[in-house]
Amino acid sequence: MPELSVAIVGGLHADARRAAVQHLLTAVPGSVALHHDLATAAAGTVVRTVRDRTGILSTGEAPLVNDCACCALREDLVPELERLADAGLTRLAVVELWESVEPKAMAEVVAASGLRLTGVITAVDPALLLPYLGNGDDLADGGLAAAAADRRTVADTFARQLEYAPVLAVADSEEADDEDRALLAQLHPTARQVPLHYGGLARSPLAEAALAGFDVEAAAAAQHPACALLPADADAHGVATLVWHRRRPFHPERLYAALEDLTCAAARSRGRFWLADRPDTLLHWDAAGGTLCVENVGPWLASLPDAAWDMVPPVRRAAAALDWHPEHGDCCQHLVFTSPGLDRDGLELLLESCLLTDTEYAAGRTAWKRLPPAFDTLLEV
Repeated sequence: MPELSVAIVGGLHADARRAAVQHLLTAVPGSVALHHDLATAAAGTVVRTVRDRTGILSTGEAPLVNDCACCALREDLVPELERLADAGLTRLAVVELWESVEPKAMAEVVAASGLRLTGVITAVDPALLLPYLGNGDDLADGGLAAAAADRRTVADTFARQLEYAPVLAVADSEEADDEDRALLAQLHPTARQVPLHYGGLARSPLAEAALAGFDVEAAAAAQHPACALLPADADAHGVATLVWHRRRPFHPERLYAALEDLTCAAARSRGRFWLADRPDTLLHWDAAGGTLCVENVGPWLASLPDAAWDMVPPVRRAAAALDWHPEHGDCCQHLVFTSPGLDRDGLELLLESCLLTDTEYAAGRTAWKRLPPAFDTLLEV
């Protein structure tokens, strides 16, 4: 029996996720699925189920860790996978994540344990894309929180699930139309889309994807705000993606005043940006469901001394070199907005109005730093 392969299948679209898991169990001989049901966390435990294509093989319980169901999952998952590996009877272990568990965290746990992670897949129903991206409700409101302190929303959780996975298992939904499919393609243009209605299990594209291999470090780099693989400009079937790239910094007060309009302008927006009053700080823009998260992710490379560059991952240095400006280095505005019915012209005008004027720009960095710090509260400074 070859070394155990581990594939992670996640996603808030539960029916599509279950269909993807069942497909893999049927297509890959000697495969089993592990699922931790976090819905039972309120009772103090997480229920683990192990099954193959014919049905349930075993069940068990894992106690909560620090009142965190997701922590209990992490503590219980690796020993279960190691048990399967030691037994030598399983070719593929499919880790079916509970609804709101994000694949990035679990992929890093599995990889750090030394197990062979060969695939990360998010299952998607195209007809549900827009409803989920537009849902700004807290996960806790729908019983989907993974811990008492979980403050994530449905929209931002679904966006990260979708964008992290290099493979999307796409349900054959009768309700999905060309707009839905265009939205999916523009939200994650580099993903390999595998249809779940594929019939010939003798050579299953989804099984091939689950066993193809997965690079945790490359996946993390592709999501890091400094070097993220953001979508390109696109326009199809009423869905558009606007890539807005500028060198001049934002005026903090004008940008802050425009945040609500910018956040609601698109179903999904993300990227990196810089403010005139904190020119050395790389800021992350992450919006979905009408909610915006702005995060300080450290310094721009241009603000670091040369000696510190050796401590920066090569992929980030390469990304900065490709986008280097003689005056500002890697400091820039790189924001991407994707949505049906996107008002490109209005959005561009609003963004441009938030930049420093010629006079403000000419005043230089010393003057910029004296501008009112409108983002201090948002960044919890």
